[in-house]
Amino acid sequence: MYALILPASTPFVLLATVMALSWWEDHILPAPPSEPAESPAEGPFRNSASAASGTAP
Repeated sequence: MYALILPASTPFVLLATVMALSWWEDHILPAPPSEPAESPAEGPFRNSASAASGTAP
């Protein structure tokens, strides 16, 4: 009889494990920062006025 309990309960144990890990991720782990710590560096882009006229800066 006990040999039938293990295969029958395996899906429920796996489901409970996934749900517990999901809860743990939502409530225990720290949330990622909403804003970046520092502003990203600006790249060497041409401004829109010189790009529209076709001249190099």
